Amino acid sequence: MAAPLDLRLLATFVRAAHSGTLSATAVQVGRTQSAVTMQIQRLEEALGGQSLFHRSGSGVRLTGSGERFLAYAERILKIHDEAVSAFSGKGLRGSIIFGSPEDYLSAFFPTLLRSFGSLYPDIEIKVVSAPTVELHNLLHARQVDLALVSIPDASASREVVRTEAMVWVGSKPTFELHEFGETVPLALPASNAMDHKAACDAMSRAGLRYKISYASNSLTGLIAVARSGLAISVMTQRAVPSDLFILNAPLPRLSRLGVLIAFAETTRSPAVEAFASHIRSVLPSL
Repeated sequence: MAAPLDLRLLATFVRAAHSGTLSATAVQVGRTQSAVTMQIQRLEEALGGQSLFHRSGSGVRLTGSGERFLAYAERILKIHDEAVSAFSGKGLRGSIIFGSPEDYLSAFFPTLLRSFGSLYPDIEIKVVSAPTVELHNLLHARQVDLALVSIPDASASREVVRTEAMVWVGSKPTFELHEFGETVPLALPASNAMDHKAACDAMSRAGLRYKISYASNSLTGLIAVARSGLAISVMTQRAVPSDLFILNAPLPRLSRLGVLIAFAETTRSPAVEAFASHIRSVLPSL
C-alpha cells in the first residue's frame, strides 16, 4: 500500500511549480533551499520515483509527470482547506501571498490585516510590495496569489473597489514656479509606473517645463526627497505624510486611480477567496 501524501510536500511542490525556482519557493514557504529540495525529493519518492521537475541553472520546470500531478496537488490542497473550513470550529486555515503597491500598504494594510486577522487568525499572510506593473508579472508567474493593483481610468471597470486621488506633494504649503527657475524638478517612481506617466502627461498638457530629478520605486525615498524641498513628488492622497503639503495651482490637476483586486491564474483557495471578500467589504470605507 502506498504511503499517504504529506500536505506540506504538496504545498511546496505547488509553490515551486508556480515560481519556477527553488530559491523563490524557499522564501515563500519559509525554509532553506536545501530543505525545499529535500521535500521535492521526498514527494518524488512517495510517487514511486517519478521525476516531477527538470532542473537547470536557471530554475526548474515541470516534467510531463509533474504537469499531470500539479492538477491533482492543487485539487487535494483546495479540498483539504474546504474540509477544514466546513468541519473545524477554528475556521479557515492556509497561507496567502498578497501583493500591493507601497502606498496602498501604508494607507490600508494595517487596518485590513487587523480586521481580517480577528476573523481568521489561522490564515498566514505574506506580503510583497511592488508597483502595479511588476505585480501583474508576479501574478502571471503565480508567485503572488492576489494583489491590489491600479488602473488609470477608474470608470473603465466595474471591478474597481475604490478610487484614489493622485496629488502633487511638496515641503511647503504653496508652489512657486520661480523658485525652480521655470523648470520643475520632479521626484517620481520608475518610468513604467502609472504615477510617473500621469505626472508627465499632466505637466505636458499644462505647458509646464519639468525634469525628472529623482526616480525611485520606494515611497520612503520619494517622501524623503519631497521633504528636502529639492523636488516635488506625486503620490496617492492617502499616502501623504502629515508633515508634507498637497500642492494645487499652478500645477495641473492629476487624474484619479481605480483600485481593484487581481488574482493569479490558478485555482483560488478558500483563504484567498475569504481575503478578497474582506478587502471588497472593508476597503471602500477606509
